[in-house]
Amino acid sequence: MSNDKIFDEKITQVKQQIDLLLNDNSVPRNVKVALDEAKKALDQQGGYSVRSSAATYKIDEVSNDINLPPYARTVIWNILSLLESIKE
Repeated sequence: MSNDKIFDEKITQVKQQIDLLLNDNSVPRNVKVALDEAKKALDQQGGYSVRSSAATYKIDEVSNDINLPPYARTVIWNILSLLESIKE
């Protein structure tokens, strides 16, 4: 399997996990805003590493939000891990 296909699958997984958190009422609004911006960054044109870095930056800002439910923090850490694995 080519790297492009692997990276596309990882981005799809990240978007699915972001959607899960966006649809959760217990996730604070500021976190949802950052997640939505990260999702948009993944849809931009450009290389995989640039898009994943932009998304990582957005999500990392809110990953330690004190109002974040513990399970949501785990999902965010998983998202960050997937994004880190996307390198060209």
